[in-house]
Amino acid sequence: MKLAAGLPYGGDPHDSVELGRRYEALGLDMIWVPEVYTFDSVSLMGALTEATDRIGIGSAIIPLYSRTPTMIAMTAAGIDALSGGRFTLGLGASGPQVVEGWHGVAYDHPLGRTRETVEICRKVWRREVLVHEGRHHPLPHRGGTGLGKPLKLINTPVRERIPIFLASLGSGNVALTAEIAEGWLPAFFHPDRADEVWGDSLAAGLGRRHSDLGPLEISASCQAAVCSLEAAPALRDLARPRTALYVGGMGAKGHNFYNTLFARYGFEREAELIQALYLAGRRSEAEAAVPDEFLEAVHLIGDEGFVRERFEAFRVAGVTMLDLTLVGPDQGRTIDFLRSL
Repeated sequence: MKLAAGLPYGGDPHDSVELGRRYEALGLDMIWVPEVYTFDSVSLMGALTEATDRIGIGSAIIPLYSRTPTMIAMTAAGIDALSGGRFTLGLGASGPQVVEGWHGVAYDHPLGRTRETVEICRKVWRREVLVHEGRHHPLPHRGGTGLGKPLKLINTPVRERIPIFLASLGSGNVALTAEIAEGWLPAFFHPDRADEVWGDSLAAGLGRRHSDLGPLEISASCQAAVCSLEAAPALRDLARPRTALYVGGMGAKGHNFYNTLFARYGFEREAELIQALYLAGRRSEAEAAVPDEFLEAVHLIGDEGFVRERFEAFRVAGVTMLDLTLVGPDQGRTIDFLRSL
């Protein structure tokens, strides 16, 4: 089990670089760098390549609608070269709120676009003359001036196979991830109910998976703190705002991937209530409606015995990397204990 941590969405990028240095000093294996409607993640990842020496650097996520597939491939190859082969390309379709509202691009055919983007990236990294007969990203471009020319990457990448992790939640997306990606970035991973929700999709994708990809890696995010049982509930409450935001406020009623996932976990009534409260502007009530049962199951917050039990649940569920948000006063103790496991 590898240990990772994510950087915050906003704030001063200089502070994020210092936090990346701290994560490396704590012995973590990976830094995940987010991008929503914020500063771009690429400039920050470039700074991290110079500020760190060992720790892996991953994008979580580059929205595939925000750049052409070739630009994504060029960016990944550049960061991988600057970091000496420490980069992991985290990709995802994001959602219509950001893609259409912020980037001004139609949110269409996410599965097809994801597959073609992955195919094009790997062709670029192999320095093939780039010809792609895709429905969504034909290369060279069909039409226009007619002067488009098949080209290949001028530089020689450090690696011709940069690991790709896909962020996915829906059945089709998860199956595609298991088929074509080195790793999976699920949201709100519930280790006790993951097989019930995603087992069939994972099995379908793994049945089509090429052997040279190796086993599917899974990076699941959670908050973590080794603390007394008395202190645990207050620390778990720190996860309520983000949970309520995604389950209640992302997308629209009837079109919220996270709300659908919450319902599939067995919290149908709570998913409906959280969304209704959040969309009505009653955010504190939406946060209070997040069930304690869910927070206990998906976060590693408690005494050593509790954290060990939940850690084992993630391991049994197939998780190979924990993406930690460290909470509580003694974060070094938490890291040391998790490393001992």
